[in-house]
Amino acid sequence: MPVNNAYITRTAICLPNKAVENNDIESILGLVNDKPSRAKRIILNSNGIKQRYYVLDAETGEPVFTNAQLTAESVRNLFSDAADMNRIDCLACGTTTPDQIAPNHAVMVHGELQTPPCEAIATAGICMSGITSLKYAAMAIRSGEHLAAVATGSETVSLNLRAENYTKEPRDTVEQLQQQPEVAFEKDFLRWMLSDGAGAVLIEPEPTKYAEQPPLKIEWLDIISYANEFETCMYMGADKQEDGQLKGWNQYASEGLINESVLTLKQDVKLLNEYIVPVTFTRALQQVTEKRGVTSDQIDFFLPHISSMYFYDKVKDAMSGMGFEIAQEKWFTNLCTKGNTGSASIYIMLDELLKSGRVKSGDTMLCFVPESGRFSSSFMLLTAV
Repeated sequence: MPVNNAYITRTAICLPNKAVENNDIESILGLVNDKPSRAKRIILNSNGIKQRYYVLDAETGEPVFTNAQLTAESVRNLFSDAADMNRIDCLACGTTTPDQIAPNHAVMVHGELQTPPCEAIATAGICMSGITSLKYAAMAIRSGEHLAAVATGSETVSLNLRAENYTKEPRDTVEQLQQQPEVAFEKDFLRWMLSDGAGAVLIEPEPTKYAEQPPLKIEWLDIISYANEFETCMYMGADKQEDGQLKGWNQYASEGLINESVLTLKQDVKLLNEYIVPVTFTRALQQVTEKRGVTSDQIDFFLPHISSMYFYDKVKDAMSGMGFEIAQEKWFTNLCTKGNTGSASIYIMLDELLKSGRVKSGDTMLCFVPESGRFSSSFMLLTAV
């Protein structure tokens, strides 16, 4: 059976409201226990983020978008008009922060778009939920099942980061944070790291060129889970027990959900620091290079989704250690100006790079999206046509 090619022919994003500077974060998210964070300055110095975006209105503190609305807006931005958008026959949407547990996120986005009936699939997870939705859409095109597939990644995590969702700050002292910034990767860390945004791509079986943006051929996209070897590292809607198992939200009474901050996003910082680079980057890239035969000299742009600039040099050193060095001028990240938007990050990076005019026909892009949830990794190779 012949297999079609799959091309990313359009990209678009939606970043809500105005960019939020570091000094304005607590004025929007609020003060935990009515006190300024002791760790904020240290964490921000470590992660390197200068600006981010929130769906929360700076004056009222209320959201101006739901996740479904924000995602739908990024999809609308892909198309010239409603008639053009009606071509969508497959909609794959990934997010960590859907507006509800059920129905699924994709059908809610479809409801916002009001496009004709189509296949709608939602992918769950954390950072990799967006790249998983992209793989589903690409496979839908490659199989010949569909002709115009849209994939999205989106987050409205600021709703979870508001002060009323936190009962206390982490126990770590400022002195510990200064010596080991990674120990702050808990709830309080995430308040100064995560932010909102949505991105979308149109995937088609032909390399149709719209405007000046070059189409991208999806050469391959590999996703690897190491959950059989590692316990949970990042989680929401659960609490981690001493034996490493998760106690899910539906095992708590309503009072326990609040007292234990069960609905906030958390991270096991010891696991994160020990395994995120060695497992999701080094080990995964070794598997991918063996499978795909890709070498570093074939790469023109490297787009890593890194949660913090704290990990930038660690990834660079890991590359060097395995003989897969990519010159720094070939790296592209907008973490410092767009923040860590989780599942939307790779979409937002791709969109900015493609619209910069730097990408020429024949250029290759290696995209890296890890996830600490239970340690998974993904690599994608794109070629500009």
